[in-house]
Amino acid sequence: MEIETDPMKKFLIVGLGNIGEKYDETRHNIGFKIVDAFVKEHEGSFETEKLGDIAKLKIKGKTVFVLKPSTYMNLSGKAVTYWMKKENIHVENLLVITDDLNIDFGKVRIKGKGSSGGHNGLKDIQDKFNTGAYPRFRFGVGSEYRKGRQVDFVLGKWSAEEESAMIERIPFSVNAITSFITAGLSNTMNEYNGK
Repeated sequence: MEIETDPMKKFLIVGLGNIGEKYDETRHNIGFKIVDAFVKEHEGSFETEKLGDIAKLKIKGKTVFVLKPSTYMNLSGKAVTYWMKKENIHVENLLVITDDLNIDFGKVRIKGKGSSGGHNGLKDIQDKFNTGAYPRFRFGVGSEYRKGRQVDFVLGKWSAEEESAMIERIPFSVNAITSFITAGLSNTMNEYNGK
């Protein structure tokens, strides 16, 4: 594959999650699940490289790197900063995909900047960047847990009802990422946020 040299035409899409079988179908790993579907949709495949699994795609003249960090959630920033520097990718062409407890299940919220919202993966990226000004895509996992059971909830498996809703919500999320690359952040926010 010919790699684009114009940094404005290079993108890094990052799905956050934890590596290892025990985390596979957990709410905290929705970032991995979405980027897996995105890469499959664009007929790519992942290869294990430094600090994560990487897929390289061509989408409408853009070169897109898709990363699943292997650093575990709390050290996600290490992998993200490494690949951004290695491929000379501008921060506005980064999109970090993660779970969010403060959003209803299946709803999507895309923003150009924000706080970590208590999410350890986003917090580490923010610490490494020294700013919260980078695009992020939050997938709502809801908050159906008892007080003090937040960790158990995010590291828990999807319910049968949620699994069934995913059949529609994952392709919706894949389309939103493709839109971010081809139509830009603000158009994507207008079209996909809160839906």
